Amino acid sequence: MFEKYFRLKENKTDVRTEIIAGITTFMTMAYIIFVNPAILSVPAEHGGAGMPFEGVMAATCIASAFATLLMAIIARYPIALAPGMGLNALFSFYICGALNVPWQVGLGMVFISGTVFTILTFVRIRELIVDAIPQNLKLAIAVGVGVFIAFIGLKDAGIIVADPNTFVKLGSFHEPAVLLAVFGVLVTAALLARNVRGAILIGILATGIVGLIFRIIEFKGVFGFADVSSVAFKLDIIGALSLTFIVPILILLFFDMFDTIGTLVGVSEQAGFMKDGKLPRITNALASDSIGTMAGALSGTSTTTSYIESCTGIAAGGRTGLASIITAIFFMLALFLRPLAEMFGGGVLASWSPIGGAPILLYPITAPALILVGYFMTRSIVKIDWQDATEAVPAFLTVILMPLTFSIAEGLAIGFISYPILKLAAGRGKEVSILVYILAAVFLLRYIFLQLD
Repeated sequence: MFEKYFRLKENKTDVRTEIIAGITTFMTMAYIIFVNPAILSVPAEHGGAGMPFEGVMAATCIASAFATLLMAIIARYPIALAPGMGLNALFSFYICGALNVPWQVGLGMVFISGTVFTILTFVRIRELIVDAIPQNLKLAIAVGVGVFIAFIGLKDAGIIVADPNTFVKLGSFHEPAVLLAVFGVLVTAALLARNVRGAILIGILATGIVGLIFRIIEFKGVFGFADVSSVAFKLDIIGALSLTFIVPILILLFFDMFDTIGTLVGVSEQAGFMKDGKLPRITNALASDSIGTMAGALSGTSTTTSYIESCTGIAAGGRTGLASIITAIFFMLALFLRPLAEMFGGGVLASWSPIGGAPILLYPITAPALILVGYFMTRSIVKIDWQDATEAVPAFLTVILMPLTFSIAEGLAIGFISYPILKLAAGRGKEVSILVYILAAVFLLRYIFLQLD
C-alpha cells in the first residue's frame, strides 16, 4: 500500500528510512510543543496574548499533526508543519499585545488569513510566485535556509550567544549543556562520515542518553495528557471582520506567504524535488499550509506554516509523505507523552547568562541536528552563477540576510527587490518576468507601509 501510494522505490527510499526520517523531523521540531504555548501564554499585562498554556500546548500538537498529515496525503512530501516561530510572536506581542486585541479575535484574524491563503492557492497565484523565482534565487534560498537553520542550531546549543557590543559571540564551554551539544555535533558528524543510516536520529538519541546519564536533562516520566478544551473553537471570526483589522491581517498574510514559499523552495532544492525549476504538486503543498492555518485557528493556536526543520528528516533520507505521516503520529502521541516529548525536545536552562539577567534556554539534544542539516543545505552554493553580478548579488543578499534578520521572508524579500533593480541597471531588464517586477513592488510597498517597528 505504501509503495503504491508514495512510490517508495521510484523515490529511492523504503519504509524503514521514511520512519527514521519522520521521527527525526519530529525530534527536531518537538520544541515547538513547549515554546509556542510559552509565547502565546505571556500575560496581557506583560504585553502578550494571555492564552492558557496547557490548551495552547494541546492545540499545537493537534494543529501540527493535522497540517502535517494533510501534507503527507495530498502533497506526498516529507515536509512537516506547525505554528510558526515569529508568527506566534507577531500574534502574541503585536496583534494581542500592542493592538490590545483579545486572543479570541486574534484567532479569528488568523482564520481569515488562512482562508485568503487558500483562495490564493487554488487560483494558483501562490504557485505562479514560486515558479517566477529565478533559478539562482531558488538556489540562494536553499543555501540561506541552510545558514539560517545552522545559526538557529548554534544559538540553541549555546555555542554562539548574544552580545551587546558585537551582537553575537562564542558561548561558554564551561556550561554542561553546551558541552553536551558539542558532543552531539561530533557524534552525529562521525556517523555521517561513516555513512551510517539514520545518523541524525541516532545522534539525537545518543545525545539524550548522555544528557540523562550526566543529569544535564531531567527525566520527567513518560505519560501525561494535555487538554485542549480551554482554547479549541474559541475564535471570534465575526469580531475579526472589522476594517480596523485589515492591516494586521495583511501583515499575517505577507509574513506567512513568503516564509512558506522560502521554506518550500529551500527544502525542495535540498531534497531534489524541483523539476526544471518547478515543484510538482505545489498547489497541494501550499493548500496543506493554508488549510493547516485555518485548522490551527480552530484548534486554538497562531498561524501554522511549513518548517525548515523538515530538512533534518530529508537529510535522514525521507523523500515521501510517509515520513510526514510518522511525524504527524508523533505529534498526536505527544498529547499523551508530554513529559517524554518535553525531555527530548524541551529546553535546558543554562546556569549563566551572556548579557546578564535571566539565564538563557538551550536545546542541546536537537541543536546538533540543525547545525549539521545546515551543512547539507549549503552545499548547493556551488551551483549559483557567481560570475554574473546581476544574479550573484541578489543571491548573496538572500543568503546573508536570512540569518542576520532571523527571517526567511526578509531574505527572500531583499532578493526579490534587488534582482530586477540590478537587471535594469545592467540594461537587461527584459530577462526579468513581469511577475518578479510586481513582487518587487509589493515587497517595497510592504516595507513602506506595513513594516513593524
